[in-house]
Amino acid sequence: MRAAFRILPLLLLLAGCMTTRADGSPEVQTTSEAKRESMGAAVAAPLRDVNLLRTKIPPVLLEALADPYQRPVPATCARLVALIQPLNAAMGDDLDEPDIENLSVQVRGKDAALGAVASVASDIIPFRGWVRKLTGAERHDTLVAAAITAGGVRRAYLKGLGEARGCPPPATPSHILTGATEVRTQEVKPRYPIR
Repeated sequence: MRAAFRILPLLLLLAGCMTTRADGSPEVQTTSEAKRESMGAAVAAPLRDVNLLRTKIPPVLLEALADPYQRPVPATCARLVALIQPLNAAMGDDLDEPDIENLSVQVRGKDAALGAVASVASDIIPFRGWVRKLTGAERHDTLVAAAITAGGVRRAYLKGLGEARGCPPPATPSHILTGATEVRTQEVKPRYPIR
């Protein structure tokens, strides 16, 4: 019982803590990404489940959440670049830019291992789903996901305006990946030869 009273001040200090990335970048991350960032973050996964650690949402994404289609005034190429750059900093590379570093087997293996550690650490909380609902952790994770979606919509809208005005990148899509990948289909193919 005394051990619980010793830990209580620490938990109160952590209550409501907003977290950012371990590398110091302003890029927002979902709870599942945060749990796979480092060993410390994986072990701290239960603190996210009881809403003691929360992901900090950058102000630019909160503004995008309020109105993703707000018209930029003036709608010049320089103004579009000034609006897109904070979104790039908050969300990382856009879909029109190749993401080379996340393709390596080593990065994917590290993510899987840290995800397993976070899952084991989170399993110490009984009725975890209900705890996440009651503490507001699930609601905050939904807000983070909505802010990321709104930021993506805002960036696409601004790049569309830049494309219509003939602006150079980053105020318009870079078109680097045009035709680089084949279009996926949804047809069902057998996994093994059937004759």
